Amino acid sequence: MVGVGVGVFDVVGTRRLWLWPALALLGRAGILFPGWGHAVPFTVLNYPVIDHDDNPVVLARRTFHFRLGDRTMTDAITADRHGLVDHLGMARRVSARLAASVIDGDLTLESTSVFVRIGRLSIPIPRSITPVVHLRERFDDDTQLQHVSLTVDSPQLGRLYEYSGSFTYALVSRGEHR
Repeated sequence: MVGVGVGVFDVVGTRRLWLWPALALLGRAGILFPGWGHAVPFTVLNYPVIDHDDNPVVLARRTFHFRLGDRTMTDAITADRHGLVDHLGMARRVSARLAASVIDGDLTLESTSVFVRIGRLSIPIPRSITPVVHLRERFDDDTQLQHVSLTVDSPQLGRLYEYSGSFTYALVSRGEHR
């Protein structure tokens, strides 16, 4: 099965133009991208797979349909003995350890540490400079929509990136969605 979400983000990106050159590098890796938009249509595809170590993984591909072209973010969420880990981008060179909780019925994920992989080494980024990712997701019974909000905040610089919006979500067979 494949999870397919289709919706609109009320906002996505960052207004901080000075961040755009760094985000352009991250964009090529499928992590974050430069820009700022309102009412941006998007599609998310979630693929459950088993990795080479027989661990379950959820591969996610979020495609944002801007007027000037599509932008895509990819990640792979796994679990280890310490909890959830989100491996970001196509090459998965950046990983974030996530703390999961339920607050007022909403699923919340917050990064507790971030690592950069160089070769076989996984190097932690010092907490004092590590951006914190906060995701909140919920289902609205009245509208029958999923709502998601993600922020990336720096301890020194404040809000670096965000997106929020709503979408429909369904599980379909892999053959139905290509």
